[in-house]
Amino acid sequence: MFRHSIALAVGVFVAAPALAQDAEMACEIDRPVVFADLNYGSAQFHTAVASRLIRDGFGCEVDSIPGDTIPLINGVARGDADVIMEIWTANPAQAWVDAEAAGQTVALGTTFPDAAEGWFVPTSIVSGADAVAPDLKSVADLPKYTELFADPEEPGKGRFYNCPAGWQCEVVNTQKLIAYGLDDSYTNFRPGTGEALAAAAEAAALRNKPAVFYYWGPTWLLGKYDFTKLDEAPFDKAVWDEMLASDKPTKATAYPVSKVIIGANTEFSEAAPKLTALLKAYSSTNAATSAALAYMRDSDASPDEAAVDFLKSNEDWTKWLPAEAVEGVKSALGE
Repeated sequence: MFRHSIALAVGVFVAAPALAQDAEMACEIDRPVVFADLNYGSAQFHTAVASRLIRDGFGCEVDSIPGDTIPLINGVARGDADVIMEIWTANPAQAWVDAEAAGQTVALGTTFPDAAEGWFVPTSIVSGADAVAPDLKSVADLPKYTELFADPEEPGKGRFYNCPAGWQCEVVNTQKLIAYGLDDSYTNFRPGTGEALAAAAEAAALRNKPAVFYYWGPTWLLGKYDFTKLDEAPFDKAVWDEMLASDKPTKATAYPVSKVIIGANTEFSEAAPKLTALLKAYSSTNAATSAALAYMRDSDASPDEAAVDFLKSNEDWTKWLPAEAVEGVKSALGE
């Protein structure tokens, strides 16, 4: 049985459009569709897109519960929420693993198949007529470029911009520096915040200056600027586990590429086959999501405003819907 008292008390209720009064646009469930509204940019953007498609394409009311990953996954499992737009499968939360095993939740479409992490440099320094390091292709090449990435506070060393202390990626990158033999030739520089890390990378991109740093996508930074990810050996779980467990690792491997999927409450999925078909067909990419996040940052746009821009500026989403639903969405957009 669905339990939506929390959602109706906390979420932002959005009524279905007047167009939905047509019989063919009537929602197949008689209550709002409730989204688990994760509190970070990429998930908020995809929640906004899916909400508009369901509201304007299928005549449904939509609602949301904002919050963090684990409580919202548990909410989907209980039936307090119906849909969660991002489940990261490379290292899924145990709450999702347990709920799926118990039959409380089901995996639907792919939000994006290529979420990525790695070590990046501005593309301008490795590619093009003015590239200062055209032979820099992989992490293994970094020992030759300590002068290029010189640390202003430690002469003779390069600087690697790691994650802030306390982040799991900081631990991983520190182990990688040791495994790659870079811990003596590069400073393991940990900015105080995530914004400080992004600012260092952005400054390098704007000034065409060398910098080597860890980052991940989809993010506004990778959507706005042109960076190149340095090659590493393909992800190997055995090497990864040994690297993290060792005091002095000697081998490293690339971060895993993560497929990010849409999750739903099983009862909701069975009760709403048309909406389930939409969510199964839904598909984006790291690059498209990063571009949307860059738009949000540059335009000071809300997730819903970014969703409107996305729906107006491309036709990919029309493949996910039946024709009458496409017309409903376009009508609501004023097209």
